[in-house]
Amino acid sequence: MKSKSMKLDYKKTFILGLGFFSASIIWPIYNNYVPIMLESYIKSGTFIGAIMTIDNIFAVVFQPLFGALSDRTNTRFGRRMPFLLIGVPLAAIFCSLIPWSNSLFTLMLFIIIMNFSMSIYRAPTVALMPDVTPSPLRSKANGVINFMGGFAAVIAYGLGGLLYKVNTGYPFYMASIVMMLALAILYTFIREPENIKVEEKEKEIKKDVGKNRSLIFMLLAIFFWFTGFNAVETFFSLYGQHILGIEPGTSSIVLTSFSLAFLVFAIPAGFVAGKLGRKRTILVGIIGALAVFVPLIFIRNTLIIPIILVTGGLFWALININSYPMIVEMAPKGLTGAYTGYYYFFSSTAAIVSPILFGWIKDLVGSYKPLFVYASMGFVLAFLCMLFVKHGDVKDLDQEKVEAAELEFGS
Repeated sequence: MKSKSMKLDYKKTFILGLGFFSASIIWPIYNNYVPIMLESYIKSGTFIGAIMTIDNIFAVVFQPLFGALSDRTNTRFGRRMPFLLIGVPLAAIFCSLIPWSNSLFTLMLFIIIMNFSMSIYRAPTVALMPDVTPSPLRSKANGVINFMGGFAAVIAYGLGGLLYKVNTGYPFYMASIVMMLALAILYTFIREPENIKVEEKEKEIKKDVGKNRSLIFMLLAIFFWFTGFNAVETFFSLYGQHILGIEPGTSSIVLTSFSLAFLVFAIPAGFVAGKLGRKRTILVGIIGALAVFVPLIFIRNTLIIPIILVTGGLFWALININSYPMIVEMAPKGLTGAYTGYYYFFSSTAAIVSPILFGWIKDLVGSYKPLFVYASMGFVLAFLCMLFVKHGDVKDLDQEKVEAAELEFGS
């Protein structure tokens, strides 16, 4: 009998995206307002910056651990859900306690426990997507999930800013309530697949050395493009102030054009990969990002820059939406949580290393001018790494595997 073509269950995928939504709504609020609270106790900008990297340090240390642990978990609640049921309430509680801190000790205590709680559930939450989505549809599903994450950030910046003017604690309470509501909906409507057997990692490595070589180059590519992206994200306000001659608030608005373009194109980026293949789509995205960042080395016109950055957001979506599905495509069956941890290890390491590295370069040359040269170099290195990636593309799936996925997941 002829196999039906698979279609993405958008209702289930949007519900699944609530997990990423709940994680994404908290970070803009945390990054915007926690430094203000810290400044009332600490005057050193370096020390405040170090504290604000705790989330990335925890992501590097704990997310691979909890992702891999969720692969081995087997309870009546599922494999991933126990981590959500523990991590989300804890994160929500300590997020809501942050505004109540009355000393540096209590503030640091709430910050550390909240960040640890977020690390418990983030990798297992993201791993739910490939668990319940067949391989050919994962780029489309990841587009929906990233759209939900971007939408959460817009709410956090917009509504959170309005609430902060009323009461400095309200944005934190809003985030906590949204997280608990998202967990309740996820728990009610998402059912994890049962009896997923974990393949022996040793056997998998012996069986396909090429796939593991592709995995290494894919992870390096992720590290390099996040190195370029994080430098721009971190230092653009200072670049705008010192090089373009605009206020930090205006710089933030200019950079928002990049984020909004990514949000709008997140879902279409999955469809593009369905037509071109994931690897080719990512390569197009990298070339496009370079076509944006290289001219910005020279352009100083503040009217043109937002238009260019909008284009950059579109190309960034092509890269970012399709990279995670390529990683989990290489995962042995039952080890998507561990491979999700690998993804976050390399992206989070870039978020730690890149601001420090570019900060050192800025101090060395005495100017923020090299920002887009530095970012462009990151994307060039990512492009070179991608040329060595031979696995993880949806185009690699033969008809037999597609039909097997249809039987497993339904059409």
